[in-house]
Amino acid sequence: MTRASLVLNAGSSSLKFAVYKDGPGTRPAVLRGRIAGIGTEPVFSARDEAGRALPEDQGMQLEEGVGYDPLMASLLDWLNSRQGGVTITAAGHRVVHGGRDHAGPARVDAALLTELATLSPLAPLHQPHNLAAIRAVAAAMPGLPQVACFDTSFHHTQARLSKLFALPRALTEKGIIRYGFHGLSYDYIAGILPDHLDCRAEGRVIVAHLGNGASMCAMKARRSVATSMGFTALAGLMMGQRCGTLDPGIVLYLIREVGMAPEAVEHMLYQESGLLGVSGISNDVELLQASAEPSAREAIDLFCERAACELAALAVTIAGLDAIIFTAGIGENSALVRRLICDRLTWMGVVLDGEANGRSAVRISSPASAVDVLVLPTDEEAVIARSTQALLALQNDEVPSGQIARA
Repeated sequence: MTRASLVLNAGSSSLKFAVYKDGPGTRPAVLRGRIAGIGTEPVFSARDEAGRALPEDQGMQLEEGVGYDPLMASLLDWLNSRQGGVTITAAGHRVVHGGRDHAGPARVDAALLTELATLSPLAPLHQPHNLAAIRAVAAAMPGLPQVACFDTSFHHTQARLSKLFALPRALTEKGIIRYGFHGLSYDYIAGILPDHLDCRAEGRVIVAHLGNGASMCAMKARRSVATSMGFTALAGLMMGQRCGTLDPGIVLYLIREVGMAPEAVEHMLYQESGLLGVSGISNDVELLQASAEPSAREAIDLFCERAACELAALAVTIAGLDAIIFTAGIGENSALVRRLICDRLTWMGVVLDGEANGRSAVRISSPASAVDVLVLPTDEEAVIARSTQALLALQNDEVPSGQIARA
């Protein structure tokens, strides 16, 4: 039996999971998978440690319309039924918003769940589903240690000025500040920078986490100095379906003059804007790149224009720039997006190697470039596994043994 931690990243209609053997240090996942179509027609897929897709006959049979509770019980049973078995000793969860008080992972209990639920309005696309997965694990395996790992924690190193909005001080004291997100991704990249940048890893680095959700983080000494996202995960860069930073007067105009309900405005800003809204076609960059519609290219150009402007602004916070790191789905896979962003930054000394960029090499900057430009895959699940095991070891937890069983 393999003793391992289960890592869960829950969304509105999908659940990503990974299994990591218990033990010190960072190690690869022994299993990764995804369940899509939650609540409608669930589809299960999984890969082993070598990245090989598991045969279909090893997949789970899930009923249509099932929610998190039966789904989680089925997943735990499936893990137990695999040849050799897996003993889950703990569950670690991605939780998008940790608020002001959590600068690191936290052991889940009833009080923490209540606290985190109050933050759901600040991350409506993520927080409720993150917490639903925690509750589902608790229902399937009562007593199993669970740990929440927050996307906001990495940014607690920022100075006060980087967190402030120009609002009345009373609102600041109530917690209306810049929190920043994608911290698990930035934590992972910060950890591997020395492997790729040597002494420059401790210098002035901007990491561009570009996916359907997108943000940037300016680092110095591999710590967060400033980031593009703010109070919610709606601010900063233009994203797949989110608008990014917006004149707040537009929101007031839509409510007062157009007559839109606040809920309708929220839906539009979170789910109908960004690449999808501007193109009128899709939030998928690959589809937009293949499209002959002018609006598709306009959406990509706007995405890259906004990204270049945000990157240049973040460079001010770290007094220059030594390296740019592209990561996440778009950042890792779209040579066009990387080129369009970097072409707007030549005045900063950024020069790409076109051939290296075209094949998504690790280093895509030219030897003539004053700024190193790298493409590094991120691994948020590895950070969650490491943090979960480290926290529980620190607390000297006695973890359950034996095969997985439903309560």
